[in-house]
Amino acid sequence: PFLFVHPDPDAPALGRSLGALPELVASAGVDVDALVFHERFESSYDANWKICCENFLECYHCPVAHPDLVKVIDTSEDAYRLEADGHLSRQVGPVREGWSGAFDPSGSVGHGQFHFLYPNLTINIAPGFPNVSIGPVLPDGPGRTTRFLDYFFAPGADPDWIEGLRAWDDQVGVEDRLLVERLQRGMTAGSPGRGVLMRSERLIAHFDDLVVSDLGEDPQEG
Repeated sequence: PFLFVHPDPDAPALGRSLGALPELVASAGVDVDALVFHERFESSYDANWKICCENFLECYHCPVAHPDLVKVIDTSEDAYRLEADGHLSRQVGPVREGWSGAFDPSGSVGHGQFHFLYPNLTINIAPGFPNVSIGPVLPDGPGRTTRFLDYFFAPGADPDWIEGLRAWDDQVGVEDRLLVERLQRGMTAGSPGRGVLMRSERLIAHFDDLVVSDLGEDPQEG
C-alpha cells in the first residue's frame, strides 16, 4: 500500500534501494498488501534531522531512556541484531522472556523490526499482531525536524491491542523528544569535538559515512 516517488527519471530501480527489506518484513509474518491504514501521527522536534536519525539508529540508550520498551524487547548485545547493507540499516530484537508492562507483545510477530532506509525513512514492526508504521524524518531548517508515521494493521485487528501498542509507542516518542532536543542544545553550544562511536552505535557510523559521502567528502577524513 506504499507509493515511492523519485523526481529523477533516471533513478535506479526501487528494488535496489529496498534491498532485503521486503523479505525481512515478510519474514516477520507481515503481508503488507493485506494491511489497512489506521491513522497518521505527526510530530516536530527542535533538533536537526540528522540527530533524529542517529537517535533512531541505536538502542544503547534504550535501557536507561525507554524502560517500557525494554520490558518488552530484549535489547541486550547478545540478542539485539544490528545490520547494515547499502542504504538499508536494521535493528531486530526478540520479545523478552518474562516480558512485562501494559503492552502485550504476544502474537504471530515474535520480533521487533526497526528499519532505516537512507537518507530518512523509518519502517517499524512491533511484536504482536501484523503491523507496520512508516514515515520520513524531514528537515525543517537547521535546528528543527518534522515527522509523520502512518500506522497500518491487519484487517480485524483488536482495537484494544492497537490502543496498547499506540500508547507504548507514543511513550517512546515522548522520551526520544527529550533526548534529541537536549542533544541539539549540546551540539549548538560549540564544545563537542571529535568522539568515538561504540560497537552498539555502528549504524550511526554507517549513516554518517553516507551523509559525508553525499557531501562529496572522504568518510575517513570528514
